[in-house]
Amino acid sequence: MLPAADTRGGATADARIMVTERPVAVERPVAMERPVAMKRIMVVGTSCAGKTTLARRIAETLDMPHVELDALYWGPNWSECPTDEFRERVRQHVAGDRWVVDGNYAKARDIVLSRATDAVWLDYSFPVVFRRALSRTVRRAASGEELFGGNRETFQISFFSRDSILWWVIRTHRHRSRSYREFFSVGEGARVRLTELRCPREAADLVRSLRDVKCRRTASSSTGTPA
Repeated sequence: MLPAADTRGGATADARIMVTERPVAVERPVAMERPVAMKRIMVVGTSCAGKTTLARRIAETLDMPHVELDALYWGPNWSECPTDEFRERVRQHVAGDRWVVDGNYAKARDIVLSRATDAVWLDYSFPVVFRRALSRTVRRAASGEELFGGNRETFQISFFSRDSILWWVIRTHRHRSRSYREFFSVGEGARVRLTELRCPREAADLVRSLRDVKCRRTASSSTGTPA
């Protein structure tokens, strides 16, 4: 089973990005030379891997709406949205034909998965994720950056409390990585087309590939020639 939720807070051949119609648990398929059309994309991965940043870049590249599940779930003072209300919010946001959704919420995963055509999994190593978590946490706490629901991270909460996102990353990273591999190997999770990214460079390669394909299609539509 995957954790219920985060606490706060294809591709080119050279990139060796894993893309497959029916993912398996241990073997890594050969990467596609160019990305296929993505319509409804769920971006998942351990906390602080960079899901929202990547989802936003994909959405901008493909001119799609971007839905951040954290923004739908967290209210002022880190208040949690009631489950029924949260599920209804998610259901409304994924009703469209094209979108990118990021987040790890089991409470609404079935809703997102039932509509998704693709999944992008940020399967980064612990050192990469923890380095990102530490950098992001310090930046947010120092700047007082306003987050979803008008919330802010503080040094007290981030470093000296049981709700520390850094402690959450330490406790959940290994388990979540194993859980997602199992999740995308069976049942409904095996239905979606999976793109597994092992490092930030592969994420950048994916976005660049999507941008290149979009440019080729735009050019071909203007000239009337196949992409």
